[in-house]
Amino acid sequence: MDFSFSEEQDELRATLRSFFARYSTENDVRRIAESGEGYDPDVWRRLGGDLGLQGLAVPEELGGSGFGYAELGVVFEEMGRALLCAPYFATVALAAETLLRCGDEQAAKDYLPGICAGGTVATLALTEEGGAWTEAGVQLAASARNGGWTLAGAKTYVPDGHLADLLLVAARTERGVSLFAVDGAARGLERTALPTLDQTRGQARLEFFNTPARLIGEEGGAWPGIERALATAAILLAAEQVGGAAAALDTAVEYAKVREQYGRPIGSYQGIKHLCADLLTELESARSAAYGGLWVLDAHDEAEVRTAAALAKVYCSEMFTQVASGSVQIHGAIGFTWEHPAHLYFKRAKSSEVFLGTPAHHRSLLAAELGI
Repeated sequence: MDFSFSEEQDELRATLRSFFARYSTENDVRRIAESGEGYDPDVWRRLGGDLGLQGLAVPEELGGSGFGYAELGVVFEEMGRALLCAPYFATVALAAETLLRCGDEQAAKDYLPGICAGGTVATLALTEEGGAWTEAGVQLAASARNGGWTLAGAKTYVPDGHLADLLLVAARTERGVSLFAVDGAARGLERTALPTLDQTRGQARLEFFNTPARLIGEEGGAWPGIERALATAAILLAAEQVGGAAAALDTAVEYAKVREQYGRPIGSYQGIKHLCADLLTELESARSAAYGGLWVLDAHDEAEVRTAAALAKVYCSEMFTQVASGSVQIHGAIGFTWEHPAHLYFKRAKSSEVFLGTPAHHRSLLAAELGI
């Protein structure tokens, strides 16, 4: 496999890094995270209007640009480096992917152009009280009523659920798990932002009181499409984790070069050298896992997608936590302070470790795929 990037993809990376260096500085991240607003509307409009990122990998006939997952992976990797505070993952990796996999062409035509243009913030509401990203975990009830559908129950830990204009909700009917679209301003919907360890990525609890909803796809047939969308999202999250880990390690290495103890930079001591080398080895191995997943997505190798996704999610989740923790260790006492950015990456690492399912959950999925 050749995981090298083309000249155009390298140019995309350079453009994004320059953009985020201007619009997602540490001060920007702290301001948005502490305000609870979730994102900067002006930056969100620029992501869609100036860069066209919301529709990057969506087919042109649905309002997107028709690029591949390698390009989308570059976007998530650079967003991970910058700790961008925006509902991009929820909108693109979860909602847009679910619409592309739901088997409902009309719904895709109705909703994806708005997402691609940057006018619609969307998310997937799947998890409930148990927090499981599984078919069995879907218990929210959907009922047919007066030629339409209503939802009753609750979802929680919904990424950017308090911000979304469009909610794609997994619910259970007599025929099984089904997918529904709910307007963010629908009657009978109550949304509450949740306190989170990682303030850079919002979560919400959604309560439905006979809330009107639109059935997407076939009743009872939603889970295969949702499961496939989650596999794609896991690979994109792995790319984001690689970006965050790379930024944390770069910061630690630069600090080791300039921080002196006993008249020498701490990076000259064997213990710090070995730690940096070990963290770099883990990072590059995880990068291969994430890039391998992107390659599988672009190769349309459906037989390997779930295997690649589980592998990437496990390795990159554990690697990011290890690197972020190592970065704090290298920085010493200052790395534990609120004023230093090391804790921002550590919190993102811990939250993304369990996001979309824990490493243990994905190990079980990997074992099932491999038949062991």
